[in-house]
Amino acid sequence: MKSPASIKKATEWALPHWTRGQAGRETPQDLFRVLYFGWLVALTLKLLGSAWDVSWHFKWLRDDLAPPHLLNSAGTALALALTIIHGYTGYGVDKAALRLIQWGTGIFLVAVPLDLINHRVNGLDITSWSPSHIMLYAGTFFMIAGVIRGWFMGAPPGRERTVVLGAFFALFLENVHFPEQHQEYGILSIGAWDNQAIYAEPILLQFAADQMGRPVDRTMAVGFSLPVPDFLYPVYAVVAGLSVLVVARLLIGRFGGATLVAGAYVGFRTLIWPLLTFTGFPPSAVPFFLIVAGLMVDVAFLVRRPVARAVLGAAGVTAVAYGALVAQSAIMGSVYGALKGQEGLLGAPPLVTSSALWAGLGLLAAWLAVEWIAEKRKLRPIEAPAIATA
Repeated sequence: MKSPASIKKATEWALPHWTRGQAGRETPQDLFRVLYFGWLVALTLKLLGSAWDVSWHFKWLRDDLAPPHLLNSAGTALALALTIIHGYTGYGVDKAALRLIQWGTGIFLVAVPLDLINHRVNGLDITSWSPSHIMLYAGTFFMIAGVIRGWFMGAPPGRERTVVLGAFFALFLENVHFPEQHQEYGILSIGAWDNQAIYAEPILLQFAADQMGRPVDRTMAVGFSLPVPDFLYPVYAVVAGLSVLVVARLLIGRFGGATLVAGAYVGFRTLIWPLLTFTGFPPSAVPFFLIVAGLMVDVAFLVRRPVARAVLGAAGVTAVAYGALVAQSAIMGSVYGALKGQEGLLGAPPLVTSSALWAGLGLLAAWLAVEWIAEKRKLRPIEAPAIATA
């Protein structure tokens, strides 16, 4: 706990900055760092809360005041405070970054009561892909996009600038990939069901069964655990998730940028896996394939021509991602089964390999759009030397 003297010192430092200003205002470097390290704390709290939240909902009946929700709410409260500070003072953001942050925070805050109403009316939300949940992800999407822009445009050159940008992109990737965790938890829950090792509490199973109008049986368990088409997981992962890695590599400007962003996210998921499972919460498949796909994104950027890079990269990255998913299903399933005494438990959600064509075309369209925007706006990597201006 901070002493009264340190609180007084912090207040004396902060109060002179609390003045009305327009976005794009020149920002002292110490204030800039405080604001963006505040964003790292806020988004990390949201990350921890959301990571716990999915596992929680595969075990317990939903509760508005569940610990994961409270942890997430603490991060949201800090994010709201930072949004207000940026908006009032104009410090740390240009107009575009501020609008993204404000719109994102606004969408998120509107989505929260809508999600609560949805649960009051419809009971248990069977999927993380529901409209109210998607609004929460969309709000966070714009919020973090604004934070990335603000840091990218205003941070001074140096290693810290690159590392923090990579951290923000890892948090961005987590938000984009978040709905996929339903299938990642769901596939192991079905494997556990088939091996008489049910993770969910009886009250949750009965509630889901009553909502579906079915007895507590395997069909109900599949409807709860894997409620979306099997093709959605790989297609969304390639089109949405890997597009994030393309943008990250483009703006970081170093070979390995995409791999490290993917590795940071997957590393976090790997670290929390034992923390959750050893405390009695359900396990999930971990998307290790993202690291291999991220490496392929880095390799694709060795091609200098943007259009050729997008075409060759989309084809190669899609092939590698699908191949890694197939391998992960086989290898990780065998390892997990050996550890748990449950042979055949899958290590990745069901994979429809015929969807690779559509995933590749979607990634190609997104990659070409990213290259076009980067060329039109003359975006330069964060590691590139600044262009001299008159």
